[in-house]
Amino acid sequence: MINNIFSIAGKNYQQPAPLFLRLAIGFGFMAHGWAKLSKGPEAFGNLLAQIHVPFPHMMAWVSTFTELLGGLAVFAGIFVSISTIPLICIMLVAMFGIQIHYGFSSVKTIGLTAGRPVFGPPGYEINLLYIAGLIALLNSGGGLFSVDSILATKRGTTKL
Repeated sequence: MINNIFSIAGKNYQQPAPLFLRLAIGFGFMAHGWAKLSKGPEAFGNLLAQIHVPFPHMMAWVSTFTELLGGLAVFAGIFVSISTIPLICIMLVAMFGIQIHYGFSSVKTIGLTAGRPVFGPPGYEINLLYIAGLIALLNSGGGLFSVDSILATKRGTTKL
């Protein structure tokens, strides 16, 4: 059973739904990874140190490249089932390390200034949505127009 989850074989690559999940989730992770890289992972390492993550500066680099490369893999649909696992781990650390303290809602209006809303810190809603999407991709595979579908078709191991 576990072998089927992580394998590209035996999945239905004719489904279009995973394509849309892949594009949204993959882009989201790449955007967050790029933001960390462009600001310097050292700054993110300082945040990790504040929440007592072990080896915070090393983990900042690891998580930055995991988000960039894992997001790219999900976006392109290559090794989707394997790529989802480290991304789920990153979401769990973010959720339990930071967002859990702010409640569920990802959008909190805390006031108005000059006719514009002021938002508070986000809760863990978005983390749960990312995790749910990643689990769906883990189970379904990359779907239509994925590199995994090309590999499975060449091997003759795809379901129709």
